Amino acid sequence: MKLAQLSFPATLSSSITHLLVLLPKSKTLPKDVPHGELLTAVLKRRAMKADELAKSPVAANAADGALVAWAMVDSDKDTFAQQVQVRKGLQLLLEEQPKTLAISVSGEHAQRAAELAVYGAWVNGALLPVHKKKDERKALQKIEVYGLDVGANSFAQRRTNGRINSPLQETFDALKAQAAGNLLCRELTVLPPNELTPGIYRQRVKKLAQDNGWKHEEFDMKALRKMGAGAFVAVAQGSETEDAAIVHLTYTHPKAKQTVALVGKGICFDTGGHNLKPSRYMHNMHEDMNGSAVTLGILLAATQQKLVVNIDCWLALAQNHISPKAYKQNDIVKALNGTTIEVMHTDAEGRMVLADTLTLASRAKPKLMIDFATLTGSMAMALGARYSGVFGTTDELAQRAVSVGKQSGERLCAFPQDEDYEPALDSKVADIKQCTLDGEADHILATRFLKRFVEHDTPWLHVDLSASRCDGGLGIVAHEVNGFGVGWGVAMLKMLH
Repeated sequence: MKLAQLSFPATLSSSITHLLVLLPKSKTLPKDVPHGELLTAVLKRRAMKADELAKSPVAANAADGALVAWAMVDSDKDTFAQQVQVRKGLQLLLEEQPKTLAISVSGEHAQRAAELAVYGAWVNGALLPVHKKKDERKALQKIEVYGLDVGANSFAQRRTNGRINSPLQETFDALKAQAAGNLLCRELTVLPPNELTPGIYRQRVKKLAQDNGWKHEEFDMKALRKMGAGAFVAVAQGSETEDAAIVHLTYTHPKAKQTVALVGKGICFDTGGHNLKPSRYMHNMHEDMNGSAVTLGILLAATQQKLVVNIDCWLALAQNHISPKAYKQNDIVKALNGTTIEVMHTDAEGRMVLADTLTLASRAKPKLMIDFATLTGSMAMALGARYSGVFGTTDELAQRAVSVGKQSGERLCAFPQDEDYEPALDSKVADIKQCTLDGEADHILATRFLKRFVEHDTPWLHVDLSASRCDGGLGIVAHEVNGFGVGWGVAMLKMLH
């Protein structure tokens, strides 16, 4: 997906058609605010004080026909709040689908405002797939940023080729890579299930691997049966076409000394199996592969940023169908690590495919393992769609994840996974129950279940993606499918290298 070109012209052009003016929060307007007289008139008409722009951006048409939006960014607010404010301002302009968007920044935190606005323009100005007979949408093609002081040494170069010297250029290049990862995640997630079966998904992943220089390995159903990955096979065997697989991608950096494993749940459609979902809960179940898309988005962003870390990416790609071959309640299956599992509910398929995938990933003894999954309805009940939940093998690790969430604007809430929850999973006929039937604390029990399949005491974070879809958008992203986890994951990787 092609992203808009970014440049840094010297002065505001008279040809600008769409302009976002980001101001630092203040009780008064700066004297040199672009289109200041018009803004003053708008505030007077709406009986607004200047600092109310930090809550509600405004827009108006200039005399030359340009659409101008003004917003204030409160540097004392957290990242998420700043993202929301910038997104509101951007939406006033992007609704018209402009070809070029100009952004004016000023004040002590001008660079921070520019970073938020440029990233927001990239992730909201690109087009996600739709299937309308007439698609008249237009993608954003150019972004122009005004007001950044990049220093005298790089000033001349900036004027001649539209680029700026490092480290500022590196900052925006990194943001562009993250935007590409976010958009890859969202593009895959919104595809209809007939266009992203496990087989089609595997072909797309293979192409991504070729394009990005990743090592690519697949464990198909024949291989998984031979290996004894019975938990994964139990779920995947219900599909008429045996196109499910665990896909392993590897990114390496020559200077990297640490390896992080990323694991993603990739259920391309979830009917619930024999415990069939009602239509209300089956709707949008083509998005049950979002965890795998998050891991791919992180991998792409890390690759384009050339992060000094090695990444093992594991994708559990399958579907959960109802058929004569599908697994059933009371089946007992043996997982890859030899653990026997009593199947209690066929709609708890995510933890089954992840069980064997986590075992494979942890056997490589990574420094850290992180899995992403739209795993439990109980997490969505606990948090709604504005946070995702996280579990860590240590309190310190979980709190580090929460801290990075605050910094990145992708907010996480840490949950307990104490040992006294696990007796609920005791089985009379197998080593462990897959879940309980009452559903109480299922997000915690699912984590206790998964922990059984993490080998070598690998440090591990489990992210339950309750925020993968949020109506009205979330943070900097205006679309309901927001790519939650990509920005957080990239920030976590940067802490390690």
